[in-house]
Amino acid sequence: MPNSTNRSLDNALAGGALLCMMLIPVLEMLLRPWQARGIDNAASLVQHLGLGMSMLGALAAERHAGLARLGNVGRYFNHPRASLYTQTAGLVLSAVMCGGLSFAGLELAVSEWNSNHTLSYGMPLAYAQGLLPLGFALIGMRLGARAVMAWGGDALPGLPGLTGLTGLMGLRGLGASVLAHAGALAMCALGYTIAQMGLVEDAPKVLVYAALITMLALDAPIFAVMAGLAWVLFAGEGLPLASLALSHYQITINPSLPALPLFTLAGLLLASGQSSQRLSRLFISIFGAGQIGTMIAVAVLCSCFTALTGGSGVTILALGGLLMPLLTQAHYPERQSMGLITSASALGVLLAPAVPLIMYAIIAKIPINTMFVAGIVPAIVMVTCLVVLGLVLNRGQRDRSNPADPTSTAQDPAAAPPSRVALVMQSAWDARWELFAPVVAIGSLVSGLTTPTESAAITALYAALVQVVFKKDIDAKAFWACLTQTAQLIGGVMLIMGLALGLTNYLIDQGIPDQAIEQFQSITHNKYWFLLGLNVFLLICGALMEIYAALIVLVPLLLPLAMSYGVDPMHFGIIFLANLEIGFLCPPAGMNIYFASAVFQKPIHEVVQSVLTPALAFFLGSLILSCAPILVTFLPDLFQMSR
Repeated sequence: MPNSTNRSLDNALAGGALLCMMLIPVLEMLLRPWQARGIDNAASLVQHLGLGMSMLGALAAERHAGLARLGNVGRYFNHPRASLYTQTAGLVLSAVMCGGLSFAGLELAVSEWNSNHTLSYGMPLAYAQGLLPLGFALIGMRLGARAVMAWGGDALPGLPGLTGLTGLMGLRGLGASVLAHAGALAMCALGYTIAQMGLVEDAPKVLVYAALITMLALDAPIFAVMAGLAWVLFAGEGLPLASLALSHYQITINPSLPALPLFTLAGLLLASGQSSQRLSRLFISIFGAGQIGTMIAVAVLCSCFTALTGGSGVTILALGGLLMPLLTQAHYPERQSMGLITSASALGVLLAPAVPLIMYAIIAKIPINTMFVAGIVPAIVMVTCLVVLGLVLNRGQRDRSNPADPTSTAQDPAAAPPSRVALVMQSAWDARWELFAPVVAIGSLVSGLTTPTESAAITALYAALVQVVFKKDIDAKAFWACLTQTAQLIGGVMLIMGLALGLTNYLIDQGIPDQAIEQFQSITHNKYWFLLGLNVFLLICGALMEIYAALIVLVPLLLPLAMSYGVDPMHFGIIFLANLEIGFLCPPAGMNIYFASAVFQKPIHEVVQSVLTPALAFFLGSLILSCAPILVTFLPDLFQMSR
């Protein structure tokens, strides 16, 4: 990411908020033994810092079009300007939507202002809630300004030879910027006025839904489309738009939610240094440098690294260029190597402290430490399926030669090679700081000594001290870059989560889960037929939906249905996440294939072909987990963990 991004005001504020989120819980824990109360209302303060961080992070992400989108249909038209025109239309509609969201957030903040509630040290709670309308307004301004500036150097439709809006008026530099922001302000004001006057209630529903579908197809951010759909549904029932802002506010201040950005920060810090090289040497030394050993090492390493970093895309970017030569040196076929790295990077969502695992625990109201333990055996099952099926289907292409150990450096030919045990011990010692990170993250939480937020804060601080102070892998500038990148990543996720929750709440209020239970029970009462259908349905959803939106929208709807068939919520969560892993490998929403295409410099269709076998392995693994719930419940029951 360019350095200029890290110096922008929104990045500075978002990074500062995240830094405070890391330090305040640790200070609170240190002050508790010495003072009666520590920091005033520390937990709520951290939660509302998370609200500010998410809004500012989303604003910074939109600066570089970093908010999640489905795609732009304009690229498929045989017209040189089609993509530009359709993208601009999507930006305009999104800016109008943000204006409406700003009105909803303002209504919520005004209602809180009258209640005189305080946050910490006498600061009114309404100040923190004011970040909602302000954040949506600023995001809308940025979307609208990009829409206007996109036309700056292009011919106007129907007027060949004339320049765009800014060029037509002879504006450049500051003048063009002023015009762009004036146009953006008009778009946001239009959305605000539509919301204020309640015009959506009276609009033809066919026209409104057509506009939403158009937004999705025109490269509009996913959060804007979800907000629009919820807005229409709320208006149809006469519900105030402030209810949508309230849903967004409620999820962003969830007591466990600050753990998401803090665990993600810890992972990015570890990924930014030399941790990937140290861990790869360790896993290769453990499993061996032969073809099978290297394959197992890569699968396990990618899974663990994704769990630490919180994103499979980060794993591909950090490890792809490192692991591909190791597999090649072990004479593993190139296409299978690409598929192995791309797919194994998705397996980490079942391992602690993966963000989707934490999110499911929050949504399903299961203790986070219980879900951490429940995911261990299923993760082993999925890795085993990936490795075994890969070996079976590629047995004719395996080279059984014993290549040189890729972890070793050039040595004196007369010197005896180090023993296997010596290599493992040396590699483990080199990676001792990385190996202790999961102990810090999981041990502090499972022990019950810390809350999820405190555990995440300790883990992030540990990763920062290791990388900046002890190992000196990164400097202060790189540490700040990790803060801002985390804020941008989580900011975009939180926008989707908050607005998806509003949509989910509406569906629950309308009794959709109860209706689904009645419909499915009328089709079959057999638990295993239901689980088979559930796996197929989730496989399709994983290919079409972004994972965080799927968690927020589908879990509250499907969990009651699964429980009606006697499926344990913990078991359902593992099935859910195991199937969404497959979605990482399936277009159009499977982001792993796009990251792999960029890292390995291969066409998308080649990457898709390379992950067909792993996708089949994942599906078989999901069926095994569905039919054998003891694989999920054994460890939590063994340790008598609460559910």
